[in-house]
Amino acid sequence: MPVSATAALGQLPTELRGELITEFEKVTRNFRERRWEATTLDSGRLCEIVYTILAGHLDGDNFPATASKPAQFDTACKDLEKKPKTAGSDSARVVLPRMLVPLYALRNKRGVGHVGGDVDANFMDATVAVHMSQWIMAELVRIFHAISVEEATKVVESLVDRTVPILWQVGDVVRVLDTGLGLEDSTLLLLYSDVVGVHEKKLTASLEQDKLFNYRRVLSRLHGRRLIEYDRDSGMSMISPTGIEPFST
Repeated sequence: MPVSATAALGQLPTELRGELITEFEKVTRNFRERRWEATTLDSGRLCEIVYTILAGHLDGDNFPATASKPAQFDTACKDLEKKPKTAGSDSARVVLPRMLVPLYALRNKRGVGHVGGDVDANFMDATVAVHMSQWIMAELVRIFHAISVEEATKVVESLVDRTVPILWQVGDVVRVLDTGLGLEDSTLLLLYSDVVGVHEKKLTASLEQDKLFNYRRVLSRLHGRRLIEYDRDSGMSMISPTGIEPFST
């Protein structure tokens, strides 16, 4: 059973961890659904939660019950660098706070957080926001993981570079919004978006394939071309490095 990001951040208090995961999921979901302004706005709220976590951590793991916004966000982040080295790692004191400042600026200075901004939020802003958010979450897993290094590594891999804007999560299924894609390409896209692999029944539900027996032929063909690893006994499929190549260019 894959370890979730929630479990990986087990060293954080339950309430703060919940806020963090919820906001991160909103960022990635809005990006998948092509809601660029909402993506950037939610990444700003994510920054406030991460700042609260870092400040509490560097204060001897004295965490508040819930996240809050400091009066001067840039100054507050710079102040974290003044904490003694014994308070925490360079990542917690320096690297993460310096990442938060430009991400927060996207919210405040690009026509998202306030009326009167000179540039509307767009796809490029949202792309920057979602990938910075993923990197920040991955770094938090490295700092606060309560699992083995191997498990933490898998969680980090699942957070980084797997958000595909032409996919749409609807309940338990994931829809491919580009109706021009064939069945094989749609299958590869779904597998690319999930680093731990997908069960054949979930794939058939997402792709609206009524006959599992027939769809298994598609999986077997992709397996034969080494684009995926398909285990018929377990029903699980995972994309291979060869299958990933078209998405990495």
